[in-house]
Amino acid sequence: MTRIRRDWVGKTSAGAVLGFSLALALAGLFAWLSPGGLATPNKFQLVMWLVAPIWLTTPRFCFLFYSGIRAWLWLGAANLLAYAGLFACRLLLR
Repeated sequence: MTRIRRDWVGKTSAGAVLGFSLALALAGLFAWLSPGGLATPNKFQLVMWLVAPIWLTTPRFCFLFYSGIRAWLWLGAANLLAYAGLFACRLLLR
């Protein structure tokens, strides 16, 4: 009989909440750093569709963390880095 780990709620919630915000930040970085920047027509549709695969990939990998707290900490740090890069792009690439 397989034992169910007690921290699956923490891992799942980290993947859902922080995975979504990470997907938004990474899609924004793609929009800013891809050729043409934000001035390229029809790029917004591609960026919008990029969010879903990134968001769905994050919860898959959350179960590789040892605990739910580590998942929250690592994904929180990844969010901080991604949003720092996004804000740097907004300041430097205007």
